Amino acid sequence: MTVFAAQGDPRRTMELLWGVAEHRPARKRGLNADVIVDAGIAIADAHGMDAVSMRAVGERLGCTAMALYTHVPGKNELVDLMYDRVLAEIPGGYDLGAGWRAAVHAWARDQWNFCLRHPWALRVSQARPVLGPNEFAVLNTLVGILRETGLGPRDLRPVVHALGNHVRGSAATVAEAREAPAATGMSEDDWWLARGEEFASVAPDFAERFPLVVWIESDRDPMPEDAGYMEYHAEEAFVTGIDLLLDGVETHVVS
Repeated sequence: MTVFAAQGDPRRTMELLWGVAEHRPARKRGLNADVIVDAGIAIADAHGMDAVSMRAVGERLGCTAMALYTHVPGKNELVDLMYDRVLAEIPGGYDLGAGWRAAVHAWARDQWNFCLRHPWALRVSQARPVLGPNEFAVLNTLVGILRETGLGPRDLRPVVHALGNHVRGSAATVAEAREAPAATGMSEDDWWLARGEEFASVAPDFAERFPLVVWIESDRDPMPEDAGYMEYHAEEAFVTGIDLLLDGVETHVVS
């Protein structure tokens, strides 16, 4: 289920995100907002967003949920802080010596790896951004790379949006493919095998009815034996899609 950011108290959340919250003495030795956020991230990384609650964080830290509220008002604020905290893993600068295209590829790969390290972060909707410093730092870094094209804000704004959506969308497919076996109790190979056997009987004329679907699936490179179908093709689409997007940017640069 999608998680919408900024549902907690606006002032308290922004104070915590930007490090200007007033000092609040710890009732439990060593307990503070940073420790609470780190515990929430550890739970989400291990068990997913649904496992995160103030009670679960308290149990991990050996205290009650009530002890956390002095430092973090509730789960809504906690999720915002968790999301912005993990974004700090993404580098704040890239080598432009090989050109802006190579730097964008490096940025996109780091974003891809980030999403797969923290798949729960993909649940945080982009429709209402967290508005934290690390979220802005990631945006600032990408804009800094793309500004090397010489294009202005009007041209680059949609490029920034498209790149972010492309990376997140491709990574989400991989994350879901990895989660599916545990969620359904069936491996990807078994799922395709079971559906494939039934498909042949219910749609024997599939090639005649949908010839273009058959055509688009033809002429593929052999897939590694140990690769999952969805994960392999999602990464293929991720890499190719970045090149196609950047080809379009270069067209604007030339014109």
